[in-house]
Amino acid sequence: MARRPTARASQGTREARVKLVIDADHYQELIEKQLPGAQVALWIATANLKELRIEAPVGTRARARGRYVSVLETLESLASRGVDVRILHGARPSGPFARELARRRGLSEKQHLRECPRVHLKMIAVDGRSLYLGSANFTGAGIGARGDTRRNFEVGILTDDEHLLDALQERFDQIWSGAECAGCGLRRQCPKPIDTLGKPKRAK
Repeated sequence: MARRPTARASQGTREARVKLVIDADHYQELIEKQLPGAQVALWIATANLKELRIEAPVGTRARARGRYVSVLETLESLASRGVDVRILHGARPSGPFARELARRRGLSEKQHLRECPRVHLKMIAVDGRSLYLGSANFTGAGIGARGDTRRNFEVGILTDDEHLLDALQERFDQIWSGAECAGCGLRRQCPKPIDTLGKPKRAK
């Protein structure tokens, strides 16, 4: 068999250290390790947004009883400590998620969530130090505490590469800030163009 010619690396191509994340690894790496440790910013991009149940915090009575709680409990706690929590999503949140969000005074859809129908990327950036890129949506079946026989088959990577972090956080912020809205070909179909919402508040 003839050897295929090697593709020439594009300008800017470089090596990066990554960790492979497969199936249940998403829960262990993202929910148990990354999200609770956020100190400055937690930026999440997802096509679908659904209620996501996780194990109750270690040391609580709920944990001892084997109970599960909404991930919004963690996000609300982070926001109350001044962490810049942002969720960029492509479709309306599920009913259970919306109802749980309405119960959380420390979170608000206006401040912490923004919807763009063109969003299909899945990423989680924590404090500008850790980045997840992969197939998993921010849903129970994607990264929640589902059993191994019920969760989605998901793959992704986790990295601390500063160049990837800079590029993806810049892309996230372009969408979040509404910089893409003016020239968007789907603006008429958009339920609420981001550039009409005003500047988002930043965490103090």
